Amino acid sequence: MNSLEIVEIVNNEKISDNMYYMGFKSRVIADKGQPGQFVHIKVPDNSSLLLRRPFSINHIDKDREIVYIAYQIIGEGTLILSKLHGGDMLDILGPLGRGFSMEEGIDRVAIIGGGCGIAPLRYIPSYWPKASYTAFLGYRTRTSIYQLKDFENICSRVWFTTDDGSAGEGGFVTDVFKRELDKIRPQLIMACGPIDMLKQVQHIANEKEIACQISLEERMGCGIGACMVCSCAIKVKEGFEYQKVCSDGPVFPSDEVILDENHKLSC
Repeated sequence: MNSLEIVEIVNNEKISDNMYYMGFKSRVIADKGQPGQFVHIKVPDNSSLLLRRPFSINHIDKDREIVYIAYQIIGEGTLILSKLHGGDMLDILGPLGRGFSMEEGIDRVAIIGGGCGIAPLRYIPSYWPKASYTAFLGYRTRTSIYQLKDFENICSRVWFTTDDGSAGEGGFVTDVFKRELDKIRPQLIMACGPIDMLKQVQHIANEKEIACQISLEERMGCGIGACMVCSCAIKVKEGFEYQKVCSDGPVFPSDEVILDENHKLSC
């Protein structure tokens, strides 16, 4: 179930470099939203920006019925959103898409995120609190770090890296994950981030035969499966077929997804 509603912003604050953290009131999304799902937001006060913007659910406070997103300024639309304040209103559609899932009996989970892809993973440990989580988070530099303390509060162990080595360990977060893999022995991997990172995670999961779910970040048009803007290639017996990230995903089993440019659908 999803709803189209006008919601009130509770807070909207800068949390690192170009990252912002926004909360808004929504009884429906707070009740139904799951980790990995997203909301589609109409940019206010600009009629030239016709398409809604997708933002993953970062966290939900069910008691207060507040839904949170963490987003980066990457264009005019997100710049406009960053200037909104508590009390302002937004036109929102959600919750949308297929999120992460966890079977009964899973008690060791590895969370792997890079850059903006860290945001969709924040809600996982709160939503499934019985499991034990080890998080591997990759940031660009020291000043781009966000929500690290949140993960440290809800995970058994957190490893983090920066590309330039200015904080944490220097280098790729997937290298740290490979190094620690045999120690933590995860039964499930949940990941979101740049394609190159997801390719590495996919390779490791396949090689070690570990169940793995990845959340894809794609440009979207409608957000509800009516167009083909956000299509991705999925393996089938006959080869591959195109599915829609917005409605069939954004979360997919990693062994089903074909992560290469040759299988991108041109629209």
